[in-house]
Amino acid sequence: MTRTLLVILDWFFLVFHTLFTLFNCTGWAFRATRRLNLATLLLTGASWGILGIWYGFGYCPCTDWHWQVREALGRPIDSPTYIHFLVRTLTGIDADVDLVIRATLGVYLSSLGLSLLFNLRDLVRKRRKRRGDHRRIAHPREEKSPHHRRGRGHQDQTH
Repeated sequence: MTRTLLVILDWFFLVFHTLFTLFNCTGWAFRATRRLNLATLLLTGASWGILGIWYGFGYCPCTDWHWQVREALGRPIDSPTYIHFLVRTLTGIDADVDLVIRATLGVYLSSLGLSLLFNLRDLVRKRRKRRGDHRRIAHPREEKSPHHRRGRGHQDQTH
């Protein structure tokens, strides 16, 4: 492989993998991208967990290929994870690896939970709309109990 192609691949992996990671973190917030976001999160989880059986938990092919490109360029990565590499590259901070791994897992699980929640909510709304049931899914705080008072200081006067 020519040096020029390796440099192009290095930049490609840096941009693509970073955008993929950011999409995993934020794609659930936009209705138009929620299903794709859930798919990319599940793909990421499968890579970490299933491929991780053979290559170690948290394995990512993009990271592996990017590291190979950097090796070939003579610029090896000494970060154990892609996120650690990004933090150090973008901020210059050499953060604690365990902290970065825990934070990465926490953000991933939060994003997956939010993606599942919003995708499920969208599915329920879509099915209700198809049936002609236009009721809104109420938030628990919006539901009024049968003992709800009509206002501050107002009491029912029954004798």
